[in-house]
Amino acid sequence: MQLDLSLIVPEIAVAVLALTVLIFGMIIPAKSRQGLGWFTAVTLLGVLGLVIAGWDNMGSLYGGLYVVDQYSQFFKVIFLVAAFLVVLGSTRYVDRHLGGQSEYYSLLLFATLGMMVMTSAGDFMTIYLGLELMTIAFVILVCFRRLESKSLEAGMKYVLLAGMSSAVLLYGLSLVYGITGSVVVSEVGGRLAEVGANPLLMLGLVMLLAGLGFKISAVPFHMWSPDIYEGAPTPITSYLAVGSKAASFAVLIRIFIVGMEGVALNWELLLALLAAVTIIVGNLVAIPQTNIKRLLAFSSIAQAGYILVGMVALDPEGGVKGIMFYGFLYVFATLGAFTVAAHFYNKTGSDEIKDYAGLAQRSPLMAAVMVIALLSMAGIPPLAGFVGKFYLFMNIVDNYLWLAFIGLVMSMVSVYYYLRVALVMYRNEPLDDTPIAVSGPVSVTLILTMVVTVFLGIYPGPLSEIVNSAAHSFFMH
Repeated sequence: MQLDLSLIVPEIAVAVLALTVLIFGMIIPAKSRQGLGWFTAVTLLGVLGLVIAGWDNMGSLYGGLYVVDQYSQFFKVIFLVAAFLVVLGSTRYVDRHLGGQSEYYSLLLFATLGMMVMTSAGDFMTIYLGLELMTIAFVILVCFRRLESKSLEAGMKYVLLAGMSSAVLLYGLSLVYGITGSVVVSEVGGRLAEVGANPLLMLGLVMLLAGLGFKISAVPFHMWSPDIYEGAPTPITSYLAVGSKAASFAVLIRIFIVGMEGVALNWELLLALLAAVTIIVGNLVAIPQTNIKRLLAFSSIAQAGYILVGMVALDPEGGVKGIMFYGFLYVFATLGAFTVAAHFYNKTGSDEIKDYAGLAQRSPLMAAVMVIALLSMAGIPPLAGFVGKFYLFMNIVDNYLWLAFIGLVMSMVSVYYYLRVALVMYRNEPLDDTPIAVSGPVSVTLILTMVVTVFLGIYPGPLSEIVNSAAHSFFMH
């Protein structure tokens, strides 16, 4: 069998880069390691260029075990853009609070590699290997501030709950394999259609949903998010909220839309109920939060509910388009908010919302980015989040009008707790009048996330065309 290794050049490049950064950390003197952040950011842009250059290079390896199409390439763009923004926005934070720069950047790259493997995986074993590579890297990163009790507590909770969810997912995959005799996702759909409704299949389906539901923070599998988001280093929290969620949705789409095609089970209703509960709980529990990271954690749970809406669309291709479109927009709004939180903590040592009082006077750029990011997540026009939610709910109005109504009402509820943060920043007098200086890399990250969020809200056409092409390639095989 002749292998076309050009299909996996980006994955090879990220693996080599991760090992290179780790080796650099061992041979470069401690005082000279501050440049590793810039090296990682620039090389990530190079890998992103490889993915974009290979946009039309599609195929599969090992008899369909690894699939490279525009669908997987689009998600790889999301992961690499998110990783670049996280690295660029956290260089000062890492230098001041985390110390071990090479290990931090290397693990972040290995987490990215795990996500890239997950989104191209065409069989259950490759999905699981990519998932574990990502999870193990995140477990270490979550407790990277090893001298702080909150970080260690977050790491312990994450490793226990992630281990449990992985076991549930693996058992669900084994049940589906036992029924079909195949681990290749594209073959599973046809064989399940022949088997029909089966109690073991239903159990396997529920376990699959539970295992992946943990990764996307869907209710009732969300209990880990607030504590781990609060305890983990803020840049890792942002990447966990964006990258891990996007990779898990990529797998969820491939398993349920390709692997469960033709199955006579109403799993769409199950996903619709899961989406509704997730939207409601995420938004309502965010209201009383006083810690910015916990508020963003519950906001992230609600956003997972909105993205799940795309899974129940009457037109599967339209639903996949909505998920991919919203997923790309979600990266910039979320990373913008978390970058502000990370830099604010770096300067003040606080994550409490009340300490953001007068931020508009101390740092107009940080306050503006935070407000735009939060309003975009609330779905306020003309920001990108409004367009993303419109794409998602447009596809379900005909068959799930009640779910669209819940999404609309809860979006209005979310405006309340998002604007509460804005009022603190713009209305309250600062407790400390000292201006907060924003370093070059952080400024670039903040401006980039803000500009993209506004631009895609006003002019979403180019992204929409790319998403249409990527979603179409997903249904071609």
